[in-house]
Amino acid sequence: MADLDSSKSLSALLNGIVQRTYFSNTEISEELLNRELYPQLSPHEFRVLLDKMRGVLKSIVSADMDLNQLEAFLTAQTKKQGGITEDNARVIAKFWKNHKINIRDSLITRSKWDNSLKAINWRVDLKSQSRHIDHGNTPVAIAEIQLGKNGQESEFLCLEFDETKINYILKKLSEAEESITALIHTS
Repeated sequence: MADLDSSKSLSALLNGIVQRTYFSNTEISEELLNRELYPQLSPHEFRVLLDKMRGVLKSIVSADMDLNQLEAFLTAQTKKQGGITEDNARVIAKFWKNHKINIRDSLITRSKWDNSLKAINWRVDLKSQSRHIDHGNTPVAIAEIQLGKNGQESEFLCLEFDETKINYILKKLSEAEESITALIHTS
């Protein structure tokens, strides 16, 4: 029963660290975690545990470890002087498997400074001839672009391109692709 309680406490501690560090939940404090999860530890003893778990999580998150990397890392941590126990390693592995995607998404969202592309829809229309326009039945590409940040209202941009502009864009994209390929091959 003690192992189950310590596993739950460690899992809750990891969750608290993640909530505070990666989800900016300011209601989670060191004092709260110490009082609620590890009341038997002195503030100094709790701080040592907290710093150790923060360091382990930081290493895992910053490397965006897959399961093989995680297993190797945790095994190394259990063998290290002052490292973690095998029970700790199991709890950390389970925690990472369950929370990796949410932590990663939070980091990605927080790292965006500006709007990002949320969606793009495009179609090709034919302009029909009218008495005010000399050229009719010409193809026109229409792109509808949705830009925005998560949690905020999106902006929509509608662009219209004739054949000349499309050819110009395709040429520039091809040049960018060639530049990227050249950079990759020289590295």
